[in-house]
Amino acid sequence: MSLVSIEAASSGGAPALPSRETLARAALAIAAGAAWLFFAFVTENWPDVGEWGRGPELALAAGGFGGALVFAGLLGGFFPRGAERLRRYTPWLLALGLFFTLWQATTAKFALLPQPFFPPPHALVEVFADDWPKLWESVVASIRLELLGFVAGALAGFVVGVSLGWSRAFGYWVHPVMRLIGPMPSIAWLPIAFFAFPSSFSASIFLIGLTTGFPVAVLTWSGVASVNAAYYDVARTLGASRAFLIFKVAIPAALPHVFVGLFMGLGASFAVLVTAEMMGVKAGLGFYLQWAQGWASYANMYAALLVMSLMCSGLITLLFRLRDRLLSWQKAEVQW
Repeated sequence: MSLVSIEAASSGGAPALPSRETLARAALAIAAGAAWLFFAFVTENWPDVGEWGRGPELALAAGGFGGALVFAGLLGGFFPRGAERLRRYTPWLLALGLFFTLWQATTAKFALLPQPFFPPPHALVEVFADDWPKLWESVVASIRLELLGFVAGALAGFVVGVSLGWSRAFGYWVHPVMRLIGPMPSIAWLPIAFFAFPSSFSASIFLIGLTTGFPVAVLTWSGVASVNAAYYDVARTLGASRAFLIFKVAIPAALPHVFVGLFMGLGASFAVLVTAEMMGVKAGLGFYLQWAQGWASYANMYAALLVMSLMCSGLITLLFRLRDRLLSWQKAEVQW
């Protein structure tokens, strides 16, 4: 009866039976909850082949989450809006429950995967619970270095791109230099940068900025150069100045290209960030990753990789939100 959608008829009749689609959604949510409950059972009741902590805590959290999913599936007919929101994520929740169960069984329970190279899930929970101060310190250091380098490179690339698209004289001198330097991997400049700059931190900012600046400059240049000449003619007819043509016509029209360059630069800059932290900065997630690998602390290494992935994804999400806000007039074909 809990699956019945209580939509009483206007005449006060009996509630209508749920549709097949509603039953299928409820069954999928219950199956996802059962997968997480089974994961909790395996974690808590099957003996481990090694010594890892935080197993009971993980089992309790997984069991609570699984019970909540089962409860949501049983009562989905009473809360159609909440069930609709849950429907989008239910297949992924089911897949994750099965994946974590398989991961737990093949590592901590039967040691089918070689140890210590493949730690179980509760080993990662132990890292987050016990080593979070060092992880947090590394995250702050990485975000600081990434943002400084990315912002500096994006601003420089934007200015160079607008100048290339607007001024032929500027393009005559700068374009050959860009063709020579731009395609080279920024990591190749690592020895020179560490020698030329006063500190490894400033050298890393330069390398990240160089990685970001080249795609931003090229895409901004392409955007400014592709602006319809009729826009300039109309603005000049109305008495627009040169500054107005640049800041009110060329740059707004080129913004979609600019954001493509920013997305490309942000993704590429993370590779340089990790390399710089490993080679010279000795701080941040890259350094933490190298430290964990040196001590064969593979649980710490995987935890750092997970945090790094979430950090990169979060920054890209923020950049997409900024694009959607500034380019609200344009239909976004690509979403994140």
